[in-house]
Formats: sequence, structure tokens, C-alpha cells
Amino acid sequence: MAAPRRPRQHSLPTQVLHAGEEPHDTDAPVVTPLYQSVNFISEIGRSDSVRYPRYGNTPNAEIVQKRLAALEKAESGLLLASGMGATACAMLALLRPGDHLLACRWIYGGTRRLLTEEFASLGIDVTLVDPEEPRAWRRRLRKETRAIFLESPVNPTCRVIDLRPVSYVTQENGIALVVDSTFASPVNFRPLEHGADVVIHSATKFLNGHHDVVGGAVLGTAPYIEEVRQKMIMWGQAPDPFACWLLERGLKTLDVRVQRQNHNAMRIAKWCAERREVRAVSYPGLPDHPDHEIAQAHLSGFGGMLGIELTGGGRGADRFIRKLRLIRHAPSLGGVDSLVSEPRHSSHTDLAADERAKLGIPDGFLRLSIGLEDADDLIADIEQALH
Repeated sequence: MAAPRRPRQHSLPTQVLHAGEEPHDTDAPVVTPLYQSVNFISEIGRSDSVRYPRYGNTPNAEIVQKRLAALEKAESGLLLASGMGATACAMLALLRPGDHLLACRWIYGGTRRLLTEEFASLGIDVTLVDPEEPRAWRRRLRKETRAIFLESPVNPTCRVIDLRPVSYVTQENGIALVVDSTFASPVNFRPLEHGADVVIHSATKFLNGHHDVVGGAVLGTAPYIEEVRQKMIMWGQAPDPFACWLLERGLKTLDVRVQRQNHNAMRIAKWCAERREVRAVSYPGLPDHPDHEIAQAHLSGFGGMLGIELTGGGRGADRFIRKLRLIRHAPSLGGVDSLVSEPRHSSHTDLAADERAKLGIPDGFLRLSIGLEDADDLIADIEQALH
């Protein structure tokens, strides 16, 4: 007797539409209904079946959590109220007072403050590591080290970190490798395939993609995600049902959006690289990017984010932003509309100019989040603003 065929594994473009769905019966809605309710009728005599938005187990949350887990090839996933909430709860599920954390120096400014200021007040020691230093991760390990945290690609410089040597260190020492993959999305990068244990996203960005939802996500093993969920419950970091519903709606176009953003950003990066008004372009798809070979090995696409450094410094950047007509000045990223931000006044405003420069963010550096507009229109807008 022939063995039954296994169901065909759907590819990512199909999973962004259908992963986590229940079979559709006759008269069932094609679009997931919005369950805008705080309370659900509970079974009598049981506590394990209680549904409540703060517990992260309502219908709108569950379908998105299953879908994201499928996209990242994780056992389980959890939605939270913000990317910072996701990072905080993810790390607090791993760390206790007296523990030590290794974190990359190249991280989002808000995450840096969380790790170095808030965690310090909880008795968690954090060491910031220069990933370009030989054997940096291994040399700074302590017996109290419990995890390594990094971003890849990095906000806002678009540096790409090779996870393989870092994962060797974490696996040898039985500690967790946590990767914030917000800049890539699962379309371009899936860290669990490269040795990571935990993946974090600011769902506000590419996952939702429409600049109208704040959210975060954590992906990993089922036991670990349950620990994160308990932190989320206690710290009140669960998203509301409407945010989950909007996030599911945004996820349906994730693949086509990111593919278009990859294409547009590559064209704009190449164009900017030829302009005398642009001192440097940071985009991993360009052959002269310091991490181009790593990006080719790790990423499925080079992303919709790029950094440019203008020759006019901070004043030149201010003039440029004021002259833009199509690209708007706003601090977020990853959406259908193209945005520009100046990290010295947003994500890294708490750092001195020399500290920012050491991180590759000198005055005159701008972060561009490329959207779905026609690339020629975006280039024309950049050109007229450079004049």
C-alpha cells in the first residue's frame, strides 16, 4: 500500500496570505473577521481556555502569530504592542539580575538605551561589542553571559552581520542568539536558518507596511515564547484586536511590497552613488558596501532601506530635506510611502556627534525608507532636492 502523500509545503508568497488559516467552510468569510471584543465566553471549571486580549490568545492575534511563525520557520510566535515592547519582553524572558548580555554596538538608539540604562537598573550587565573586532564575541564572554543580541541589517547604516561565527559561539556556550530582523523582514532574511535562536521584529515597519499600526513580534521555540508571553501579560504589552487585524491585512502584501522596495532601493542606491553631492551610499546591494559578500550569502534581497551621507554635512541635510516634495520627513520606515529621517535628530539623538560618527552616522547622514512609488519619480525628487 502506497504511503499517503505529504501536503505540499507552500512557498513564502503563499504563506503570507494563508499560513495559520483554518479550512474554509461554505459561507465562511474569506477575510478574517475583526473580533473587537475584550471578553469571550469561558468554559466552566477551566482556566487554560480563557481568552483575553492581554493574554495574546484572541482570534485576531492567534492567526497572525501562526502566520509569522510559518514565515520565520519558528515553532511559535507572539505579537506585542510595539517593537520596543517585543525587545524588552524577549530579553527579560532570557535574563535575570546578575546575568550578563553581549550586544552589538551597531543597534537602534532606543534599544541601546533599553539595554544600557533600563537593564542596568534591573541588575543586568551589558557589554557593547564592536563586531568588526577579531574574536570580539568570544573574548568578551563571561560565565554569567546568557545571550548575544544584534541587529542585521543594522539601523540606520544597513551593515549586515555574518551570523555564522556568532552562532558558533552561542551554540558552544549554550547561550541564546537573539536577532532583530526588522530591516529585512522574512522576505529578505530568516535568521533562524542561519543559527539564531530568537527573532524580533518591529511589526510597525515592513510587516504591516502601511504606517498605521504599532506592533512587535517575537519568534522562537514554543517553551521560550510562552515565557515571553508571561512577561507580556505582566507588563501589559499585548496589542489590541484591531491592530492585529490590520497587521494581518498588511502581511498579505508583504512579499510583493518588499520585492518592489528591493528593486526601487537598488536603483536609487546606484543613482546616488554617481552623484558628487553624495559623499557615501550605504546599501548592501552595492559591490563597494563593506558587507556585500555577507549580504549575498545571507539575504534573499538587499532591502528597501539605504543610507546616504551628503557632502554638505548637517546643514546640507537640512536643506535637502526641506526641498523634498515626494519623499516625506518622518521617523518610521518600511511602509508603502517613501520616508527620510535624520538619525542625529531621531533614533540616535542621545549620542554626541563624535559617538555617532564612530558608528557610521556622521552629520549629513540620512536614512531613506524606499516605498512603492515609481523609482524614476523618487530619483527625480532626490535630484531636484540636491540642486
